Amino acid sequence: MVSKTTSLGSLGLDVYPVSVEVDVQRGLPAVSLIGLCDIAVRESRDRLRSGIKNSGFEFPSQKITINLAPANVKKEGTHFDLAIALGILSSSAQIHFNVSSYFIIGELSLEGLVKPVSGVFPMALYAKAKNKKIIVPQENAGEAALVCGLDVYPVKSLNEAVSFLCGTIEKKPFRAETVDLTSVKTRYEVDFSEVKGQSFAKRALEVAAAGMHNAILLGAPGVGKTMLARRLPTILPDMALEESLEVTKIYSIAGLLDKTQPVVKERPFRSPHHTSSGVALVGGGTNIKPGEITLSHNGVLFLDELPEFGRDALEALRQPLEDGSINISRAARHLKFPSRFLFAAAMNPCPCGYFGSKEKSCHCTSYQIQKYRNKISGPLLDRIDIHLELSAISTEDLISADFKAESSESIKDRVENVRSIQERRFKDEKIFFNSQMNNRQLRKFCTLEGPAQELLKMAISHFSFSARAYDKILKVSRTIADLAGRANISAEDISEAIQYRSLDKNLWV
Repeated sequence: MVSKTTSLGSLGLDVYPVSVEVDVQRGLPAVSLIGLCDIAVRESRDRLRSGIKNSGFEFPSQKITINLAPANVKKEGTHFDLAIALGILSSSAQIHFNVSSYFIIGELSLEGLVKPVSGVFPMALYAKAKNKKIIVPQENAGEAALVCGLDVYPVKSLNEAVSFLCGTIEKKPFRAETVDLTSVKTRYEVDFSEVKGQSFAKRALEVAAAGMHNAILLGAPGVGKTMLARRLPTILPDMALEESLEVTKIYSIAGLLDKTQPVVKERPFRSPHHTSSGVALVGGGTNIKPGEITLSHNGVLFLDELPEFGRDALEALRQPLEDGSINISRAARHLKFPSRFLFAAAMNPCPCGYFGSKEKSCHCTSYQIQKYRNKISGPLLDRIDIHLELSAISTEDLISADFKAESSESIKDRVENVRSIQERRFKDEKIFFNSQMNNRQLRKFCTLEGPAQELLKMAISHFSFSARAYDKILKVSRTIADLAGRANISAEDISEAIQYRSLDKNLWV
């Protein structure tokens, strides 16, 4: 007798239905699991045997064939366990039920308990789109219930799932408390008001946050590069509902959701270690998962000690920095992950870190310095809009207990104002930020006053800026003008934007 249940599988961020077909026939006891299954799925044979027996049911001593269809798509993960177990019980005539209106998700323990799995939120979105109900582990109920209008039935064990489907017990759909994300204010443990000095850097990061411009901070150890970068999320606008759900979907697939708070409300801040591989950054692996650049979507990706990262890992950032997405191709599949993030990086000026420092002398040779800096390729540096050179603050400012600095909240208000200007400007375009403008949009929205045009022409000829650097200067100056409330770009705006291309002028010539 063949029984059928339905579960869900995932490819990247996409979800597809998986038909679980179980056939129990007379023959030598054996379990055959087919349908292009990975190791985690194949190991379910042993989990199922113990889980079914420890739940008080009989595991058939017959030939059991389990097919996960479509058979030409690789199945990954442990969330098919519950659907397979119910199929075995139905096919062996131990229970009778109709599960055609349910998607069944859950891993089975040896005791017969249903354990939580990752990726439930996008699966719940798919179930809602198909107008079906969903059975999930108890710990994943809050995550699935984020999808309004979906009937979610959480279960703790195989016994509970069988009792519910057979009508022995009655369960009402799980309902989570609705959260109005627009009324939730994010709270951070850090604030720009705690930063002494570095007013030029704060201004530059405000420009970066307002127009989503990538930034690199260069300076000696201890000048505050990492400290400033970690405060970037505090001046970014709160995530809209759509942005929050996008990030929640990514983190659900990656298995990084907090079960006590299943919706991601704060903008991501990812800071991978410099030993991270290219795959860790862009995503991929045997079971293709989102990398750090996708986990930073709608947030900040910060790479500290940038030259210490592998060359291949850094060069892999080129496409996502330009396109806002990453395409991962393998022999059998092609996946696209979103990766629209604010990129921030920090580096020392030389291997010892004190080149150009007034406090300590540098002991590096010119060859060592150039070799260190050349780890950052010109094409990658060209894709970074804002270059910041930081110097140490004075001793008086450092030890002063009486200092006042602008809070993140007030900076955030100005950033939000500029974001609203960009929203109105690009309402008929397919972009959101000044940093995303193409050549046509630059001509349309970046009108230069006479002196500004002359100043930019002189700067290009003097510093030999590339065509991409020219575009970056225009985009940054557009954001600076927005912060000042100007419709046209002035010479003052161009002058400030040129200051933010200091690495083009000093280091890579």
